[in-house]
Amino acid sequence: MAMRVSAGRATAAGRIRIIGGTLRNSRLEVPDLPGLRPTAERVRETLFNWLAPMIVGARCLDLCAGTGALGIEALSRGAASVQFVERDARAAQALRRNLERLKVVAGQVAAVEAGQFLQGAPQAHDLVFLDPPFALELWTALARQLEQAGWLAAQAWIYVESPRGAIPALPSSWRLHREGLAGEVRFALYQRQPGQ
Repeated sequence: MAMRVSAGRATAAGRIRIIGGTLRNSRLEVPDLPGLRPTAERVRETLFNWLAPMIVGARCLDLCAGTGALGIEALSRGAASVQFVERDARAAQALRRNLERLKVVAGQVAAVEAGQFLQGAPQAHDLVFLDPPFALELWTALARQLEQAGWLAAQAWIYVESPRGAIPALPSSWRLHREGLAGEVRFALYQRQPGQ
């Protein structure tokens, strides 16, 4: 069953806040870029409540990272590492500046298109944030690459953010764990089930 969460005020440019962990209340600079859509604070709070039992020590991949809020929130809450992937050079540079200012050393930024990044040598991740720009409709293609190319640990968790009412076609091995609605956004957490 889907739960409803108030999306709160959307922030296209300015600052957003880390809401939990060692970096709690730290502010991230958000560049004014077309299509940049940071995950709403209340959605992040709900997601990381779901992830609380498995976040500590997790190896994470933040595809289409944008502001990097999801990956930085994961690091703040005890993730071992986060690989950020962001195709827009200005957004990637802003993300690097935020990591440097917050003295976060367990995050690395690749300024490259997500599909191209996934063509590289894979490393299995415990948690993947899959939140591409809605207009590009990349969910199915990126999910297929993640599943088939060795980027997911055996029982990896995958967070997917998509437009309300548009459930992307995802690998059959990804089992829906929880989902919610916030304004015009659907957010969902899946767990990989090998052999299904």
